[in-house]
Formats: sequence, C-alpha cells, structure tokens
Amino acid sequence: MFKKAIRKFLRKIFIFLKYNHKFYINYSISSLFLKNKPIKNLNKFEKRVYSQNGEDGIIEIMFDKIGTTNKYFVEFGVEDGKECNTRNLREKKGWNGLIMDGNGYGNPLIKKEFITAENINKLFKKYNVPKKFDLLSIDIDFNDYYVWRAIKKYEPRVVVIEYNSSVPYNEPLVVKYEPKRMWDGTNYFGAGIKALYLLGKLKGYELVACDSNGSNAFFVKKELMKNNFVKKTLKEIYMPPKYGKRKKGKFAGHKMSQEKMIKAK
Repeated sequence: MFKKAIRKFLRKIFIFLKYNHKFYINYSISSLFLKNKPIKNLNKFEKRVYSQNGEDGIIEIMFDKIGTTNKYFVEFGVEDGKECNTRNLREKKGWNGLIMDGNGYGNPLIKKEFITAENINKLFKKYNVPKKFDLLSIDIDFNDYYVWRAIKKYEPRVVVIEYNSSVPYNEPLVVKYEPKRMWDGTNYFGAGIKALYLLGKLKGYELVACDSNGSNAFFVKKELMKNNFVKKTLKEIYMPPKYGKRKKGKFAGHKMSQEKMIKAK
C-alpha cells in the first residue's frame, strides 16, 4: 500500500511539472507514469501556449497517449493565426499542415478560403490533404457541424470542434444551415454538444473532453480509446459556458438571440 501511494504521488508531481507553464519534464520520464493507464480527466492537462483556452495542453497529452502518424493537421477558422490550436504543434513540435480562414490577413501560411459544406472536400483535394492525418480543428463560428458532417473520405484521428455550450447537454440542437451566414455575436451559432456527440458516433469517434471554458469539444477515433482514455458520459464531459456576463452568479454565455435552433438530423 505504501509503495502504491508513493507511485501515485510521484505520478501527480510529474504530470503537474510537465503541463504547468513554468516547468517541463522530459516525456521519457513522465510517460512512465502515463503510458499504461488511461486518462480519466483531460481537463487536468489544460495549458495555453497559443490556443484561446487550454486546448494546447489537451491536444499535447492526447497525442502523447495515442502517438502520431504523419504529424499533419488541418485547421480552419484561425483568423490571423496568432491564437489557434495548431500553432504550438507547427512551431514547437515539428508538425505541418493546412491552415485556412475566410480572411487571409496577409499571412502567407493561411490559405484564404471561405469554407462551406459544399466546398470542404474540394478544398482538401485542392491542397493535397492526406486521406488519413492526425488532427482536424474546426472553428468557423456558425456552420461547424455541417462542415464536419460533409467531410467524406478523410479520416483525422483527433477532431477538435467548437460547440455551443449555452445549449443544454441533452438537447441535440444546431443552427439552420446557411452557407454564407456568419456569427452575429449572439448564442445562435454552431451546435450543442449532443448534436456533435451523435455526429461523432456516426463518423466513428468518441467524445473525450470539453475544455473548461465551454468552447471546444475533443473527439478521438473509437479504436484509439482502449487503454488511452476512460469513457465517460456526455453529462460528465459537458462544460457550461464560462464566458459572457454573469447572471445570478453563473456565466450566461453570449447574449440571447431571438432565433431558435433546430434539432439535428
């Protein structure tokens, strides 16, 4: 019992040091405490390097667990690229891939493309995206659900996608698809976590985490779950919004819209 308690204590120390902003422990050491045990709570590993919230840390630990294949990413909805989910991978981890946004912002790394459900597969083909790759990150503020649904014949191992955390976890709601529509600053955008959860199931993915801010959902291919991540219920994974104004001590998210979301089909 004493030895087990010591091992558990040391494991916590190494995890903290590896994923705390102020410290770094080489993976070969910390992996001794991680490789044989599935991770139950990915939120413990949240860390912000260039991501908006703690996405950098969650992405890092996920690939520590499942490994990489080609270290290729696709991310769209990055604005000027300074704050996004793949910059850390590209600049510090040796990854490369495709970055797109509706406004290129004069950045040669960002392909200027307005993304819709109708053109996403053509864009993947245009930029020679491999059929199988490691990471897909979607954050276009409105039609995220429909664009992910439209992707065919391409299989990212991990998907990070923005979700609308103002929608209760048990309601599969989405916005009505409008190809040219953009976010108006209200809570009428994207899809609730259950709609994305059900879509992920259809595409062969398991939901493993939502970041603590209630902004992004993390999916992994179903076959990569075993021995890597503890399967949890949707209720356990869902995170409510931690942004916007407070009402009665709770965050309200973005301002209320008069438009009503619809049930995902």
